[in-house]
Amino acid sequence: MKNLITKKSTQLRSMLMSNELEFLMEAHNGISAKIAEEAGFKGIWGSGLSISASLGVRDNNEASWTQVLDVVEYMSDATRIPILLDGDTGYGNFNNMRRLVMKLEQRGVAGVCIEDKIFPKTNSFLRTDAQPLADVEEFCGKIKAGQDTKLDDDFNIIARVEALIAGWGLQEAVKRADAYRKAGANGILMHSKISKPDEILAFMKEWGERSKECPVVIVPTKYYSTPTNVFREADVSVCIWANHQMRMAVTAMQNVTKTIFEEQSLMNVEDKIVAVSELFRLQNDKELEAAEKRYLTVADAEAPRVILLAASRGAELKELTEDRPKVLIDINGKPLIEQSITNFYEHEIKDLSIVTGYKKEAFKFPNIKYIHNEKFESTNELASLYLAKKEIVDTTIISYGDILYRKYILTRLLEEKGDITIVVDASIENRIPDYNGDFVLCSRKHSTKFAEASAELQGIKFGAAKDSKEASGEWIGLVKTNKVGSVVLSSALEELSKTSDFSKLKLPDLMNNLLSKKVKINVMYIDGHWMDVDSYADVSRGQQF
Repeated sequence: MKNLITKKSTQLRSMLMSNELEFLMEAHNGISAKIAEEAGFKGIWGSGLSISASLGVRDNNEASWTQVLDVVEYMSDATRIPILLDGDTGYGNFNNMRRLVMKLEQRGVAGVCIEDKIFPKTNSFLRTDAQPLADVEEFCGKIKAGQDTKLDDDFNIIARVEALIAGWGLQEAVKRADAYRKAGANGILMHSKISKPDEILAFMKEWGERSKECPVVIVPTKYYSTPTNVFREADVSVCIWANHQMRMAVTAMQNVTKTIFEEQSLMNVEDKIVAVSELFRLQNDKELEAAEKRYLTVADAEAPRVILLAASRGAELKELTEDRPKVLIDINGKPLIEQSITNFYEHEIKDLSIVTGYKKEAFKFPNIKYIHNEKFESTNELASLYLAKKEIVDTTIISYGDILYRKYILTRLLEEKGDITIVVDASIENRIPDYNGDFVLCSRKHSTKFAEASAELQGIKFGAAKDSKEASGEWIGLVKTNKVGSVVLSSALEELSKTSDFSKLKLPDLMNNLLSKKVKINVMYIDGHWMDVDSYADVSRGQQF
């Protein structure tokens, strides 16, 4: 038996009649409605201004009511919480109102708010003194027509009073609100354009006990600096945050578009915006994936695995690593290694193993496999990797735990087709002479001619930049294997484990061993956008990374 879910209209009615101050958040399409729901809001305001803006037209009924209806249908389908639609003037006379209510009910919309202005309407904050108001009796007729048409007793019709906006005064506002209450309105939205709540509070005082039968909704866009508790004390029922998702979206879109236009590149915006996978999540792609498994015969995709090497202390960082290993020092408010973990999760990679050593008890990440290197003080990287050898299966990424890199690097690495691929930074010309790193020689140097054949590794050697002037680049500590490559790499690792100096060997030694066996290792070049953290200076740079 399916779980019974309270009707959206009933949810909204409960919010209106609640003894607590309730809140509606503006949304203007399916994804913004979903975001409002996930943030914790119990209801949504389908803003006419924001919906019009999203369509690129003015808030003057330039979007037809059927176009608005299409938008709000997507919003309703995307969410389980109620939507109160900003229905402008009802899009015409009583007959238009009847059809609007019928169509909103069919789409699961919980209610509509109509305002007592003349069709076509003008936004309340534009040329306010020149805006005429509807005849009271005619507007009451719209309310009655909507109430007589609805099939759901809990469908909500809210009457929005524009008398204060248009400068008609408090007594006119009270007179109109009372007429609308008697016509059957389920609530009154009282609007004000001034920057303090005086008009609203004066209305609430005049409205008095009528708020228990016909609750009051407000939109504090202009008087936003008023403490919210003032509204509670005045017995306001519902507060609408009316257009802030749209306004923030415009700010973000203007900023990112300006940056892309000026720089003719995505490099400085990609890491500041949500991953495409977050859009898929908001679109509920997981439900479709589950449905495909149920209704289609789909081969399971190969899920990558990750091994993060994090056994060393990082003694050069001294007091920073007294109670934690280097990979757990704070970088921009998060442990260093968490930056990598988050990156993998954002790429839908969930099978992660961390090889620990120094202060293993400091690791607290959930849903991670921990493999402990008891001999971390006397062994090196290959010994740690050997302990995780059974995790080298199919597609596997092996990474140092103390590196930071831009998201696109992992995205590109996952797309590489070679059996074994390492990531090499070609921008080494500015390394200081005493800088030490894993410098590599490749079959060709980096080129922006992407149609060229893939570069192949010819050797790795740890050394100083001053001694590596002929190098093609620096290996950053990332390697990926596919199913074939995992078998080849594991076999070489097993063979090396039987050598007398195995405890001293590092990952570059494994790469060189593979090369001695004529194993092809592909190189994926990058041009900076990464760093490792070995010193105090690196920690400082990492805060700005």
